[in-house]
Amino acid sequence: MGNIFFTSLYQPLYNLLVLFYDLLPWGGLGLSIILVTILVKCLVFPLTFKSMKAQKEMQEIQPKIAEIRAKYKDNQEQMAKELMAVYKDHKVNPFASCLPLILQLVIFITLYRVLLAGIETVNGDTLYAFVPNPGVMDHMFLSMNLAEISIPLAILSAVMQFFQARQMITRRPPVAARQGTAALDEDMTASMNKMMLYVLPVMMLVLGVTTLPGGTTLYIFVSTLLTYLLYAVFIKPPTLINTASDKQLTD
Repeated sequence: MGNIFFTSLYQPLYNLLVLFYDLLPWGGLGLSIILVTILVKCLVFPLTFKSMKAQKEMQEIQPKIAEIRAKYKDNQEQMAKELMAVYKDHKVNPFASCLPLILQLVIFITLYRVLLAGIETVNGDTLYAFVPNPGVMDHMFLSMNLAEISIPLAILSAVMQFFQARQMITRRPPVAARQGTAALDEDMTASMNKMMLYVLPVMMLVLGVTTLPGGTTLYIFVSTLLTYLLYAVFIKPPTLINTASDKQLTD
């Protein structure tokens, strides 16, 4: 298993970083990480785009889903059938967003392992024959050592995580459309969304200032920023939950 991880993930990523460094040595390791992140985003863009579309479509059919849950709350089997029918009619796969997330997690873990091992002195045995060995790589990027914890990058990554999580929060249906079990489901979803809006950035900040090397944090920041931009360009961002509007409707 270790050999598979090394040959299929670790070694290719290691060589990409070194190759970009060879091509643009003035940019240091930081520019290499940014270019690798962009390349990864380009490679998984078809999956990412499908994921974003699926998320948007799931948001649009939430009122119908809430209606089905309320109607068949005492018949779980029929509820499942009706929900699958809705997904099929709208060509929505509720699990479409999983694969891009898994791929991003795999890249994150691999890059973390690469930086944890340290590549200031390049290991020539890990390089492919066509990748020149620069000998030593400069870990400094904008006065930050990417081989060590970087508090500025941790803060930037946490802030970017907040905006990206905020971008993904859906607006609840009007109060009049939320009744019984449907209202409970929507309120629980809203609570989960609010929690994730703050939990993810806090987790990122804690990991960034205690554990992750700056190079990994830089990857997370750039990757999250690109995801945010892609969603803003290709998918109309959903509206943030507006509890004040709900209160006015209730009144």
